[in-house]
Amino acid sequence: MVVLSKIYTRTGDGGETALGNGARVAKHSLRVSAYGTVDETNATVGLARQHAVGEMDAALARISNDLFDLGADLCTPDMHLDATLSYTPLRMIEPQVDRLEREIDAMNARLTPLRSFILPGGSALAAQLHLCRTVCRRAERLVVELASVESVNAPAVKYLNRLSDWFFVAGRIANDDGKDDVLWVPGLTR
Repeated sequence: MVVLSKIYTRTGDGGETALGNGARVAKHSLRVSAYGTVDETNATVGLARQHAVGEMDAALARISNDLFDLGADLCTPDMHLDATLSYTPLRMIEPQVDRLEREIDAMNARLTPLRSFILPGGSALAAQLHLCRTVCRRAERLVVELASVESVNAPAVKYLNRLSDWFFVAGRIANDDGKDDVLWVPGLTR
């Protein structure tokens, strides 16, 4: 259980922060950048939820919780690196990835195939979902970069990859099942 009785601690005033295993690292470390961008993705989900209703809002709520799970996963390096943990770190699991795939498939079944790339926009919800998608892609790039130098739980990377796809398809759903998508017209402003 998390208890936050005091929000500021002054322990980060020197430019360091604590990971989930207690190790102190620079706030600009790749690991902190990765889970910080996951947190940023979650903030964009909160904005999108301001425009969502029904099942879309419920799905975004599930994703928001998953993103906290993902942040917890990323802020705690693999246990084999630090056997002194008194708890089992929370890790992303394949069923979370599988759920996203099922939801993508269900949403995509409602859509006609694209014949052009689409531009961010249309409804307010669609525009927000495209922002979610692009921030999620940035988070994915950082996690992949982290995985090239440190051990990262494989479902964490997969989850971000599927999630950006989920945001894309959900953006089309938010545009009246793709009918109000804003299509890219190559060279339109030449």
